[in-house]
Amino acid sequence: MAKEYAKHDEEFKKMIVNLCETSKDKTMSDIAREYGITRASITQWRKKYGTITTSTGEITCNDEILKLQKKNRELEQEVEILKKVVAIFSKK
Repeated sequence: MAKEYAKHDEEFKKMIVNLCETSKDKTMSDIAREYGITRASITQWRKKYGTITTSTGEITCNDEILKLQKKNRELEQEVEILKKVVAIFSKK
């Protein structure tokens, strides 16, 4: 029989990540035990929802960076397509 895994909503995950990042007296293991989740889950959530301070001092999260990278790839593809279209029409 397949093992059932608990489903946690996004707010819960963000709360746990925030707790890990701001708690001075609790380790990740302490938080995992307290909330009945695994350290591996917290690690995955930190990768997705954790905050990053950029070299300019801005604070962002991994999820936002991933979204921006995806959008950047899409825009690069559009630029390449437009370059090809311009090349085709400039020949005529």
